[in-house]
Amino acid sequence: MSERQAAVQRDTLETQIGVSVNLDGSGKGVFETGLPFLEHMLDQVARHGMMDIEVRATGDLHIDAHHTVEDIGITLGQAIGQALADKRGIRRYGHAYVPLDEALSRVVIDFSGRPGLEYHASFPRARIGDFDVDLLHEFFQGFSNHALVTMHIDCLRGDNAHHIAETIFKAFGRAMRMALEADTAMGDRLPSTKGSL
Repeated sequence: MSERQAAVQRDTLETQIGVSVNLDGSGKGVFETGLPFLEHMLDQVARHGMMDIEVRATGDLHIDAHHTVEDIGITLGQAIGQALADKRGIRRYGHAYVPLDEALSRVVIDFSGRPGLEYHASFPRARIGDFDVDLLHEFFQGFSNHALVTMHIDCLRGDNAHHIAETIFKAFGRAMRMALEADTAMGDRLPSTKGSL
């Protein structure tokens, strides 16, 4: 499972996104997106997921950040899906609870081959700096649809918008780390009774 790497380039009239991932990395993140807050969140995913992630993105930020954030989620999902190949020998399921001061979030993920997102997070304000918190849902929807994962994201409590977002992304990274690690009991078998994921 040491060759779990992929690079994806996604170019549209709105965005140009390049993502590379190494699922067996050291937690290194390299980001050039024009969106400092999103880069801070993606760095949490790399660090807590113990995967190397590089994202280079340009987009129509003069309009707003919607297309860029969504397309980064899409492209990251595609890259992780490609790096996984046939998913043999992985745990498949992962979950994590992460606190940060008063905030607590839970993420549960299944690399099922079926896209699905349940996202339940309320923020006390609409923006963190100049970043629109509504775009976090768009990021995770794009990721779920293109990584073909079922994911439940729940902020259980929190008063500080930055803390809420950070607990979600840290839990996302840790849940993926659990789901993608080798299941020694499973060996080289596929974690499904259907014979495919």
